[in-house]
Amino acid sequence: MDKPNFISVVYFFVTIALQHLGIIKNPLTDKVEKNLDLAKYTIDTLDLIKEKTKGNLTNVEESLISSTLSDLKLTYVKEKEKEKSESKAEEKPS
Repeated sequence: MDKPNFISVVYFFVTIALQHLGIIKNPLTDKVEKNLDLAKYTIDTLDLIKEKTKGNLTNVEESLISSTLSDLKLTYVKEKEKEKSESKAEEKPS
């Protein structure tokens, strides 16, 4: 097994966030399990890692974590909006 590195740590959190966003299946249950609160927590954790490692990353690592966080945050907002619109649709009387 390869030695852990910063990029693998980023991908670890990305995978967890994508599972919580309902984008990929949970490998343990083989089901899509959306939990936007946990997705936000995971994204915020990755953001904290970015802040705490500022000045200690290579250009490639900095670019990877920045672009990945942007993509995850955008996906989170889209999923949150979708959840709100689905909730409103359920509230409307027929």
